Amino acid sequence: MAGAVIPLSEAANGSTLRIRGIEVQGVLRRRLLDLGFVAGNSVEVLRRSPLGDPTAYRISNTTIALRREESSLIYGELIGGGEG
Repeated sequence: MAGAVIPLSEAANGSTLRIRGIEVQGVLRRRLLDLGFVAGNSVEVLRRSPLGDPTAYRISNTTIALRREESSLIYGELIGGGEG
């Protein structure tokens, strides 16, 4: 499944994705861009919380937790990793 473009919210723990697009608007968009969520950067899915939301991601040596509603608007190309 490497090369598939999916929302970050659908990526499995341990997956690595290359960001292809971000559809978040407003202040949150600016903040995510400042943190490194820009096209071409790699993001790793670290782990989901026990209830499944939020999920921790690593990008540019920073760990950030995003809610499903936010991560579903960030799209990436699956380039490796993942469970099962």
